[in-house]
Amino acid sequence: MRRRLINSTLAVVLVVIAVFGVSLVIVESRTITSGAQNRVDAEAVRLVSIVDSRLISDERITEALLRQQVTERYARVDIPGRAPIEIGDRPTGEAIHASARGERGELVTIEEPRSSVTREVGRTLLIIGAVALLAIIAAVLLAVRQANRLTSPLTDLAETAERLGSGDPRPRHKRYGVPELDRVADVLDGSAERIGRMLTAERRLAADASHQLRTPLTALSMRLEEITVTEDLDTVREEATIALTQVERLTDVVERLLTNSRDPRTGSAVTFDLDEVIKQQIEEWRPAYRSAGRAIVSSGKRHLQAVGTPGAVAQVLAALIENSLMHGGGTVALRTRVTGNQTVIEVTDEGPGVPADLGARIFERTISGRNSTGIGLAVARDLAEADGGRLEMLQARPPVFGLFLSRTSVRRRPGGEEPTVR
Repeated sequence: MRRRLINSTLAVVLVVIAVFGVSLVIVESRTITSGAQNRVDAEAVRLVSIVDSRLISDERITEALLRQQVTERYARVDIPGRAPIEIGDRPTGEAIHASARGERGELVTIEEPRSSVTREVGRTLLIIGAVALLAIIAAVLLAVRQANRLTSPLTDLAETAERLGSGDPRPRHKRYGVPELDRVADVLDGSAERIGRMLTAERRLAADASHQLRTPLTALSMRLEEITVTEDLDTVREEATIALTQVERLTDVVERLLTNSRDPRTGSAVTFDLDEVIKQQIEEWRPAYRSAGRAIVSSGKRHLQAVGTPGAVAQVLAALIENSLMHGGGTVALRTRVTGNQTVIEVTDEGPGVPADLGARIFERTISGRNSTGIGLAVARDLAEADGGRLEMLQARPPVFGLFLSRTSVRRRPGGEEPTVR
């Protein structure tokens, strides 16, 4: 493209120079020839007027006198009754000549070699050629500059597109002062930002999935181990039932993560019994706490109804319980209470609490008090907000985390009971 731009610009300049240059040469040649003829004519008229004035005043006309009047040209003066007077060397080749006749019958002839006109035309041609050469050089430099101005941005844009294709979505925010190229740069930067957001969402989904699936899979493997070491059919049946429940929860976790990755606000909130979710979590986590020599209990108000997604609430509680198991100490308690139109589930333990340097940043991703991923609490807060609730740290020492959900009450009507949200 760079070579084509230079060649096309140079071709246009050469055509313009050829058209106007030839015309200018023709016009200048005619002008120089016409000017030379006019000079010779004027010289003849001037010389005949001098001769006339001398003849009228009966003054002597000599070659020396006329030689002072004529220089660099050939002149011949023919006076009736006298010998011709010649001044200078008569041109041997083609010449420009002019003649004028005076009042006493004298004839003055002036001749000038045409070579002088040719030399002047040659000098003019050299000047025109030099100007044309300068114009060509300027055109080449301008074409190179314009080609670089256009091809360099295109090269940059091609490199940007190649980087996008290789998985580097960083926008360059570089502009070139050419509206069309700047438009392409805007589109590529916008695409880079969208690809970056998509890659971030995919990485976040992968991190969330690996973190959220780890606990259900661990609990499921523990149940299957219990089945392999027992011979009691009732225990096998009980553990298998719990394992199936955990598989269903695992499926719900996957579906929930995929839903949140597409639209975090998408949910399927229903009215559910908190006691069932809390009981399921305690049963699931009790073996892990028993192995650690700790206990997990529940207390507070019973038979509370809440609005949300049971699977999401279970994931939030699982994140809080796992956090207490890893970073806390002593007995972990799940307490339920009512405040206003919300149901609150508090998760607390007897550990040292949240370090002062973390504070409210405990819910930020990659923020962790120990060598953990720092993802669990961030995902838990996202899940709570997607269900219309919120997750807060109510107290740092001892640590108390509260999950706030919209609650429901049951109003009795003559036809029966109808749950309503308030």
